[in-house]
Formats: sequence, structure tokens, C-alpha cells
Amino acid sequence: MAGGTGGAGGGTGGGDSLARRAWRQYLLQLQRHPLRTKMITAGCLAGVSDSVAQKLSGYQKIEKRRLLLKMIFGFAYGGPFGHFLHKVLDYIFKGKKDTKTVAKKVLLEQITSSPWNNLLFLFYYGYVVESKSVSVK
Repeated sequence: MAGGTGGAGGGTGGGDSLARRAWRQYLLQLQRHPLRTKMITAGCLAGVSDSVAQKLSGYQKIEKRRLLLKMIFGFAYGGPFGHFLHKVLDYIFKGKKDTKTVAKKVLLEQITSSPWNNLLFLFYYGYVVESKSVSVK
């Protein structure tokens, strides 16, 4: 026990930290159930980012409706869209993984889907989250 970490009998599964085991489990779920895992991940990340944004903006209390609606957007749109977009990009580039191909994928994603995602999010946020109506003058 002298100076060692994660030795036998330490309750950490043979030296694995809880974080390492959780990460391995996440990767296993990602492999077995990619779409579901990405949907849940996107929803959770949307929730965390909105919570942080609300706190940084000076909200005294988290707006639960706003948080839930942002999580739904991540779960129902962000996760699935990203999943299928990357399937299409992999098909277009036939599974190449060199640096040049990755750069091409990023560029193609930024000039095609990013504007669409931003526009859709702004409409969703304005009409659904903030309940604003369109007024054309």
C-alpha cells in the first residue's frame, strides 16, 4: 500500500478510476447504440451549456422551461442530425481518415450544414423557447 494508487483491494476495479470505467461504458454504448447515445449526449450537453449560459447571464434561478426546450432540441434534432450528417460525409469520402480528408469534411460541413443549423436554432429559440412571433414591418 506504500505510495500505490489503484492497487488490488482498493475498490477501483483493478486500478481503473470511476471516470475511466464510465468513459469505457460510454464508448461501448456509442458502439452498440450510436444514434441513441448521440441523442442523449446532445440533449445533456445542450442542458449543461444552457445552465452555464443562464448562470453567466446573471439568472438567479435556472429557467426550467427554457432548459428543457433546449435539451429537447439537442436530443431530437442535434444528435440525429449530426449522426446522419457524418454518415453521409463518410459515404462521400469513402471512409478516408487522412488529415486532408478530415479538413475537407470540416469545410463541407461548415459551408453546408452549419448555416442551416444556425438558422433552424434561431427560429426554434425565438418561436418556441422565447415564444416570440414574427412581425414584418
